[in-house]
Amino acid sequence: MAQRHDQPIGGPAGLLGVGYEPGGAPGARAAVVDGPYGADAEATDAAPGADSVVGAGPAGTAEEVLAGYLHQQSAEFLRSLRLHRESGPDAEGAGEAARQLRRAARRISATLHTFRPLTEEAWADQLTAELGWLSGALAREQVCEARRERLMAALQRLTGRGERPERPARGERGGRGERGKRTDRTAAGQRPVPSGTSPEPSAAAPSSETDPDAALSAGAARAGALLDRQLTLARTRAHSAALQALGSSRFHAVADSVAVLASEAPPARTTAELPAAEVLPPLAEQAHRRLTEAVAALPLSRAGYPYNAEALTADHRQDAPWHQVRLLVRLSRYAQEVIAPERADSRLLEAARALERHRDAAEAAAAAAAAARTPRIAPATAYALGVLHADQRHQVEAARFAFGRVWLSRAPRG
Repeated sequence: MAQRHDQPIGGPAGLLGVGYEPGGAPGARAAVVDGPYGADAEATDAAPGADSVVGAGPAGTAEEVLAGYLHQQSAEFLRSLRLHRESGPDAEGAGEAARQLRRAARRISATLHTFRPLTEEAWADQLTAELGWLSGALAREQVCEARRERLMAALQRLTGRGERPERPARGERGGRGERGKRTDRTAAGQRPVPSGTSPEPSAAAPSSETDPDAALSAGAARAGALLDRQLTLARTRAHSAALQALGSSRFHAVADSVAVLASEAPPARTTAELPAAEVLPPLAEQAHRRLTEAVAALPLSRAGYPYNAEALTADHRQDAPWHQVRLLVRLSRYAQEVIAPERADSRLLEAARALERHRDAAEAAAAAAAAARTPRIAPATAYALGVLHADQRHQVEAARFAFGRVWLSRAPRG
């Protein structure tokens, strides 16, 4: 039964890698470990049907199909781990290897969750939890860096004078001024100043306290420095935590488990010899059904109107259902990869990308709000952070609108 959109869905959040608000969508707990922003966007083919992501079942037994997919992803995990170790001081190479490692970890974790009845459940649950811990430990550093770059770019865009046309001063008609003269754009009603001279102060010129553009420009530099300091510190701590995790015995135990999985996937004895076409599609359909139920609880009708201002409220309880739908979209995509990789639904990938943008903007807005709560900051700095927060919440609204258009296009027509 669909729940209200302003309430969290499901129970405890479990291990989601990076960690968000409490609450989890049905079937999403500890199922998909989080990765970096946009790290999982690969091209897909045309979509199959609109109502289902599952077509005809694969040939062979359930054990053969499931083990083959897990072997492939485990081998990719180990290869990425080797590249990460060999990268040495190459930060770019290490980052790319870590993204590929988390990509494989997400697929292993999601597959073990969706097709859990076909495996040794205790073993699958333990490996899923450990993969979530490892992926989260490796992801936080790049998450902090990506968030810092996003906020710095947004501040530059919001205060970039070169991107906006110069506004003529009040009292001037048209764009024809005296030749060799210019108008100071911040002084409304001020007389033209000859080129090459400095404008004189005028009583009619508004101060930065009354001119929003001037106030934003005055506080943007300090706001950027504050955010840069906070997020750089968070990134440094995350880097230290990642190095500590990679040297721990817990990490070596996870790597050993994946190495075993690369050659042998423990199936459930009762289902090992069942045909894959009979066993795998129902489990994939169950994952897709959980997704559709979670989407039904979202306020898509309101989100379908541009500039509806619904997302401007900074409330993690409002964002939580959207974050959980993002995880369930991944579960559905990865389940489809197992049973029908050649029939990938491109609209599911588009929906995942929209929800990734939603998550990025929501967390960036939260970072701006947290910076604005710093004690004893200047009013202009707080104002710039408030404008930045509102800008990112508008990005949240745009992502919800994009997701609604993609998802509703899947609905049957007629």
